Amino acid sequence: MDYIEILDTTLRDGAQTTGLSFTLEEKLKIAEKLDELGVDYIEGGWPASNPKDYEFFRKIKDLALTHSEIAAFGSTAKIGTPVKHDISLNSILDADVSVAVLFGKSWTLHVKRVLKCSLEENLETIYNSIDYLKKHGLKVIFDAEHFFDGYLDDPSYAIEVLKTAEQAGAEVIVLADTNGGNLPSTIARIVSNVKTVIKKKIGIHTHNDSGLAVANSLVSVEAGVRHIQGTINGLGERCGNADLVQILPPLIFKMGYNVLRTNLPREEKLKKLREISTYVSEASSIPLSPYHPYVGEYAFSHKGGVHIDAVLKEKKAYEHIDPALVGNYTRLVVSDQAGRSAIIQEASYIGLKLSKDHPAVEKALQEIKEREAKGYRFDNATGSIRLTILKALGYNIDRLKVISWRTFVEKGPTDRVEAVITLQVDGDIVHGIGHGVGPVHALDLALRDAVLRRIPYLESVRLINYKVSVVDAGEGTGAAVRVFIEFTDGKSRWACTAYSRNILEASLTALIEGYTYKILIHEIQTI
Repeated sequence: MDYIEILDTTLRDGAQTTGLSFTLEEKLKIAEKLDELGVDYIEGGWPASNPKDYEFFRKIKDLALTHSEIAAFGSTAKIGTPVKHDISLNSILDADVSVAVLFGKSWTLHVKRVLKCSLEENLETIYNSIDYLKKHGLKVIFDAEHFFDGYLDDPSYAIEVLKTAEQAGAEVIVLADTNGGNLPSTIARIVSNVKTVIKKKIGIHTHNDSGLAVANSLVSVEAGVRHIQGTINGLGERCGNADLVQILPPLIFKMGYNVLRTNLPREEKLKKLREISTYVSEASSIPLSPYHPYVGEYAFSHKGGVHIDAVLKEKKAYEHIDPALVGNYTRLVVSDQAGRSAIIQEASYIGLKLSKDHPAVEKALQEIKEREAKGYRFDNATGSIRLTILKALGYNIDRLKVISWRTFVEKGPTDRVEAVITLQVDGDIVHGIGHGVGPVHALDLALRDAVLRRIPYLESVRLINYKVSVVDAGEGTGAAVRVFIEFTDGKSRWACTAYSRNILEASLTALIEGYTYKILIHEIQTI
């Protein structure tokens, strides 16, 4: 199959996402990860726009990139300015790159009302700008801004813009759906028409204002496009750009195209896709939706009993690709909708082999369903689920029994947040005290103070996530809440949940379960 070029513009168009600001160090790290992925071009930024982008092009030379070419972005020359004096064009030359991405106007509306010049002047500027960069030895990718809207308004002029760029020597002619408002059928038809008159490689640059950026990019390939521009996680202006995380898997695994410059086998090419998606999410401070296709935490999760039973027998029954291909994995969610298969699978994670007719399976399943009916939610609460299974098997899960607890908060001349707890730990009475930034924090420290007096190996346990969800907001400050806490001991992770109208009680219950889980697993594994 044909090779499809990928230009990643996360560091330029993605950086224009409202509320986002990458540091220079983050931009360099993202560039390294994109190079490791094997994209053909990394659009590093617009050197004429800000000092950070200019510094990026200086610093990127210190990195030993092995696959990707760095491209600098800019506009055609300002109308009336000789190209040799144009700031944008010369900033690209100063960036000392081998590839330039140059955008120009292809919609008569923009030429007349934004540039306020004649149609002929715009064509002349496009030609001279590309020619200037070509004479300085650069490869030029020409982005025809607003091409599809321009074509629908005046097809002959829009095509004339492309021909001008081609004649000036641009290696790739990119058609941009800049406003993101066109439908796949329109995109495919226009790309097919362009293919009949433009001989150079044709590219696509779509925005997601209609939720169709990925679809429009893929139908463009079917119509003849061989160069795609997009961003990781779909970052970008307004509603974002085409999401490469959603474009690369179908290109490789469903359409059969040759993509990315790595020499890895097809099934190995996207093993780190979830890793780079997660990193960009963290660097951008824009959380990755757990439902994000391919890489989201729940992208391959199964909750319904029928689904879980089928997936355990044949994963293709409810998974369109093997999640491992994109660095993800299958998750089976235990809930009130789950069946026995989910309980059996969850038990296997802690080394317990149960059959479907084992009485503990039905007992654990019924308890989970009853508790969810009362307000609990066990999605991803692996520790709570496994404790329920262990309880059904006869294990004593009341290893840390709360006798009493209290919290004290004083605000005034002296600020004090204190918690005191009395526990029965395997029959022994122990006391703990903690001072924290708030009552939940103080309660956690008091609990640790108590349990570590008797079980020192719990020192390795720490909290890595704490969430509170209001269940019935209509009750105001008396509303019930669900608390979800994730734990780790440095080797494994688990989560526990609790439900109560008292946020402190719910938090303490989830904390107790988290430590109890570690105690039981430690004992099971050391038998």
